[in-house]
Amino acid sequence: MRRTAAVAAVAVLGLLPAAADVPPPPEVPYENASYDGRVTFNRLRFDPSVWGPGNYIWGLDLKWNHDYPRAERHLMKILAETTTIDVQEEGSVVLALDDPELFRYPVAYLCEPGFWTMSESEVAGFRAYLLKGGFVIADDFQGAHWFNFVEQLARVLPEGRLVQLEGDHPIFDSFFRVDPYDFEHPYQGVASPSYFGVFEDNDPSRRLMLIANYNHDIGEYWEWSDTDYVPIDLSNEAYKLGVNYIVYGMTR
Repeated sequence: MRRTAAVAAVAVLGLLPAAADVPPPPEVPYENASYDGRVTFNRLRFDPSVWGPGNYIWGLDLKWNHDYPRAERHLMKILAETTTIDVQEEGSVVLALDDPELFRYPVAYLCEPGFWTMSESEVAGFRAYLLKGGFVIADDFQGAHWFNFVEQLARVLPEGRLVQLEGDHPIFDSFFRVDPYDFEHPYQGVASPSYFGVFEDNDPSRRLMLIANYNHDIGEYWEWSDTDYVPIDLSNEAYKLGVNYIVYGMTR
């Protein structure tokens, strides 16, 4: 049975208070894999609207770095083992939205878009990436995070329209057959997941440019799949979704 998200009209965005000015986080170290033509996990970075101490490799919670680097390492290992795609398993990349290197990577992962902010240069770079064939997976946001996601996305694609995806959309059957609505968020107390997409020219028969996992966090399943923190069956479904997303993004 389809689970419908209770999403407020975008018009209420104008009624929300402006976010407090937050100083940008300090520069942090991470090592990008060298480009060699193989499919490589590409995580998008941004200056978050909120940041602070966190249990991450550089000691900061920057929102976009949630589950890094274990999530991508685990997913790319599964991708290599289940498909014939030539995969970069040894590393990944973290790129800004206006980095020219972004165009080398056809699929990008945007984590915690509830805290997503952009400069005008990043808006322009991200728009060019999507319009030239890039495919983006937005993940790990729920509840009121929706409003910031919609607001920022409207800056990138002013004419773009988010459409809730039915379970029979081809992206859920691009490699594995997955019922995306027979799923749950890894943490209790979060509403049932929903999936939204933006299509090229707002035409559902054309290419899907972005998929948003709303009220969901499949990256959490990827990260902790080798522990007893999350159920094995749901980790497997999260991997299937991840593989489907990459195969879809590589073939459309």
